[in-house]
Amino acid sequence: MLTLPNILTLSRIFAVPLLGFFLWWPDWQLGYLIGFLLYALIAVTDFFDGYLARAQGTVSKLGIFLDPIADKIMVASVILILTAQGYLRGPYVGDMHVIAGTVILIREIAVSGLREFLGGIQVSVPVSKLAKWKTTFQLVSLGALILGGAVHGQPCQSLSDTACLTVAESWVHVIGLATLWAAAVLTCVTGWDYLRVGLKHME
Repeated sequence: MLTLPNILTLSRIFAVPLLGFFLWWPDWQLGYLIGFLLYALIAVTDFFDGYLARAQGTVSKLGIFLDPIADKIMVASVILILTAQGYLRGPYVGDMHVIAGTVILIREIAVSGLREFLGGIQVSVPVSKLAKWKTTFQLVSLGALILGGAVHGQPCQSLSDTACLTVAESWVHVIGLATLWAAAVLTCVTGWDYLRVGLKHME
């Protein structure tokens, strides 16, 4: 049933390739600015599709199916593209910020599989407040990393690069990396909570 909330959800999925296009060239600052605006629009749409579905009483099985898929497609795509273009690189530890992105991806895949298993045995796992904070940090982090590309340009290619911006000069990018790690930590905590519930039904 193609209600307005479901159309908004589908629009988020179809917008991901366009977002990827604007982020594909790491030194194209205008592209990253457009990408940030598109990312912000997708995030706003993510809020309104659920809000409208509940307010209008049009929550559907299609919407319940598509909404988490749309979220995961966007998050996974942005993390992979930013990694490929060197945006998960920062001061002091270089490419090790990729670990935080990897943790988030592993959790998304694992929780999706776990939810599918639990759904098959008619067990639902409610979203905790901590999980909502994880999502918030995740959205802020990826948005800041994209905006950093518009404001500062591509991060340093190596730790020895003398042309690198200082932490103070690349503050938007640093905020993105810091909140990415915060999201990764909360990802581990909430992922363990989901796993603990799932293990009780696997015995």
